[in-house]
Amino acid sequence: MGDGDGAPGLRERKRRETAKRIVETAVGLFIRQGYDATTLDEIAAAAGISRRTVFNYFASKDDILLSLESETGDRLAARVLAEPDDKDPLEAVRDAIVAELARYPAGEMIAIDRLMRSNPAVQARKLASYVAHERTLFAVMREKWPAPEREPSLRLVAMMAIGALRLSLEAFGREGGARPVGDILRETFAALERRG
Repeated sequence: MGDGDGAPGLRERKRRETAKRIVETAVGLFIRQGYDATTLDEIAAAAGISRRTVFNYFASKDDILLSLESETGDRLAARVLAEPDDKDPLEAVRDAIVAELARYPAGEMIAIDRLMRSNPAVQARKLASYVAHERTLFAVMREKWPAPEREPSLRLVAMMAIGALRLSLEAFGREGGARPVGDILRETFAALERRG
């Protein structure tokens, strides 16, 4: 019975590791060869797995690239929950976003952003992911600050925070990473606070 108890955890860890390998391999190929020039067969071969295995995890190249976006909302939510309860919600979300983006090297962020902008279908789905991030942030803020009378302002904070994230990433890409993304985010959030 003891061996069986660990199996689901081991299986899940292996699934996560395989998915991560597929994404990292694909992104590396996309950056080197271009998104459109890279095939699923090449991704599978470079990752050391079959094409069928790739399809067990992702339905398309778009899905592989967008998986980078799909986890962002959950990681931001976890960071917001870890912020002190007495912190202002806008500050808590700002600090969570700054900490999350600090994980990525500037060159990698710029390269991935260019990849996503190079394909209209991916770009459209990336924009849709911002709406999902907004919902995730709002839900976690309602959990953290549950007073019903705070809901309208928390909803507004979620909307403004994701808008600030978008504007900051666009500026970061336009500037080619000349300034740290955290500095740009702080400036953007400061503009929100001045308006408040």
